[in-house]
Amino acid sequence: MFGMSLSANITDTSTTTGGGSGVDGVKTDHVDRRLHHRNGYFNYKHHHTEPDQRKLVENILRPLDLSDDDYHTVMQSMLDQMERGLGAATNDTAPIKMYPTYVRAVPDGTESGEFLALDLGGTNFRVLLVTLKGQEVKMDSKIFLIPQHIMLGSGKHLFDHIAECIYRFVKEHNLMERKLPLGFTFSFPCRQKGLARAMLTTWTKGFKCEGVEGHDIVALLHEAITRRGDLNVECLAVINDTVGALMSCAHTDRKCAVGIILGTGSNACYIEKLEKVEMAEGNEPGPPEMLINTEWGAFGDDGSLDFITTDFDRQVDKHSINAGKQRYEKFISGMYMGEIVRLALEKLRKNGLLFGGEGSYHMATRGRFYTKYVSEVESDDTDSFPMTKQIFQELEIETVTDQDCRLVRHVCALVSRRAAFLSSAGVACILNKMKRPEVTVAVDGSLYRFHPHFHDLMMEKTRVLAPGIRYKFMLSEDGSGKGAALVAAVANRILAEQKAKGNPETSSAV
Repeated sequence: MFGMSLSANITDTSTTTGGGSGVDGVKTDHVDRRLHHRNGYFNYKHHHTEPDQRKLVENILRPLDLSDDDYHTVMQSMLDQMERGLGAATNDTAPIKMYPTYVRAVPDGTESGEFLALDLGGTNFRVLLVTLKGQEVKMDSKIFLIPQHIMLGSGKHLFDHIAECIYRFVKEHNLMERKLPLGFTFSFPCRQKGLARAMLTTWTKGFKCEGVEGHDIVALLHEAITRRGDLNVECLAVINDTVGALMSCAHTDRKCAVGIILGTGSNACYIEKLEKVEMAEGNEPGPPEMLINTEWGAFGDDGSLDFITTDFDRQVDKHSINAGKQRYEKFISGMYMGEIVRLALEKLRKNGLLFGGEGSYHMATRGRFYTKYVSEVESDDTDSFPMTKQIFQELEIETVTDQDCRLVRHVCALVSRRAAFLSSAGVACILNKMKRPEVTVAVDGSLYRFHPHFHDLMMEKTRVLAPGIRYKFMLSEDGSGKGAALVAAVANRILAEQKAKGNPETSSAV
């Protein structure tokens, strides 16, 4: 969790370029003024500090303050790398891999029936029953534990356990006599070969089951179901959480064509013209487009973001478990934001500009300044700073003045603003690439949900970087559950349509 929740208007705020009212009547110039007042970025400079001290503070923090020219350069580099990722001849050397998902359509509102969804991404595993009737969605779910001995055992035991959980859920809901289509959200790195074919590349998150890496997880699931002999379930699709977010929002908003995750990590997907997806295998019939899983977190792994990389970023990368990898993600995601702030605060302190030069064991410890603190500092009352002072009391900083609190808020705002604006550059790059006049962007993730200003900051900068495009950010609800079921529902609908036309071989085209 990252602190206070966003206001209720998060799903209905939208904008156009050039000022004036957005799609829902929100005055964008008013948003800008309110934002600059709230996030503290300009406020620090208006309080009394010695000129020499102020100049030194600005010199230390200036690398965190990027220009619009910088953001446009980032966008052009991202676009170039996306095009390389789409090309069969250039994909191998492209940092942004642009994986085909084989999802060929979003819901059209006619999907109906009962669908199962599986959600595996950690020690807890969910089975859901999703009932669709037009725009109406009803969900029932149950959480099952994956014991550690299964997480570290054989792949056979893992998928037998999953099949057992499905059986218990189906029996409990009196569904044993029905054939149930299933969508599977599998939140581990995979290379997809079809809508229902995904090869696990490597285990993460504490899993290390033998005999799964390099194998098709859907085939392993079906083998476990077959071994039981008492389940009538077919997995029609395997997806990640980004695709799930897009599909979940697209069920209620047909203009939804982009999905973004901004949480502990970050990723994006969008709808691309099929003719540009050179890495897709097979030639199944279906709409002339496909969702692309960009894996944009790896943007910059070739050094293309070195020009905006600060000493703070280099230290974060050096001490990460994947040094040199996921460089863009390290600029924008919640996993790293608190540490970037800590490093900046420590540099200010060592120069005698913060806390009277006095530090603590906690502030000198990597990872100890949590990203939730950034949200709390930026949400604090600027008259007395009670939450900020409480945070530094926990971190054993003995003397914290109001001026210290203003500088801490200024640093948090700079780091947050850079993260939000770089996220906006990614969104704007995709919007400009798609060339659609109006797009809804599905967004999920704890950073976006709980940071007090991230949404407004992204609205502000996307307006500047994607001129002429009407867009809206829409908070996705349960993409990993509802989204997986919707992918299966769309697959089922298209399968039925193609069979009616005499084309039965359509299992990997949604």
